[in-house]
Amino acid sequence: MTDLNKAMVETYRNDFLKEVEANVEEGNWVKMCMQCGVCSGSCPFGPDWEHPPQEIFAMIRAGKRDEVLKSESMWMCTSCYNCIVRCPRELPITHIMHGLANYAHRLGIAPKMNPTRRFAKIFWDNIAKSGRVNELELSIRLYFMNGFMKGIKTGLEMLPVGLGMLKTKRLNPFGLFAHGGIKRKGELHKMLKKAYEIEDKRKGFAK
Repeated sequence: MTDLNKAMVETYRNDFLKEVEANVEEGNWVKMCMQCGVCSGSCPFGPDWEHPPQEIFAMIRAGKRDEVLKSESMWMCTSCYNCIVRCPRELPITHIMHGLANYAHRLGIAPKMNPTRRFAKIFWDNIAKSGRVNELELSIRLYFMNGFMKGIKTGLEMLPVGLGMLKTKRLNPFGLFAHGGIKRKGELHKMLKKAYEIEDKRKGFAK
């Protein structure tokens, strides 16, 4: 075997597929993709993907670790499940894409300015506080996600909608203070604390 052939073999003997199988939800299905492209053809955001799902799966098998985990692609998924419904091999594509996004986040290499990732963080912080979403607080934080002036501009643009919601009693202007959350919030916080402890023990992740 020539040096070139040896190098090519080593390239395809990468550990990234094994890493995905060990650390990503439903990652063991990646090797089952037959590259038909039905998933990206079924996706509402199909034309906008940096790398559609079948391409992501091919890149995983080719060992392109950084290109996959630093990609914006996994954060494009809206969980419509069209891909799962139409996949000829019934791959859990939605779960894999979310699993890859979560894994990249845990590793600290996911795109920091991705709006979907930022929304997910804001939403999680909101609901973890009291066990129930404070919609007014969530909206305000989203408005100002891209800076103070952008938040003011967005607020003014949404003013007619807000006034309409006030008129129909769909918005409580005192919601920031009146929001009580679930009962026994302390139990929720204990569960989350335990989950964080378990996650901390897995910092090395499976190899």
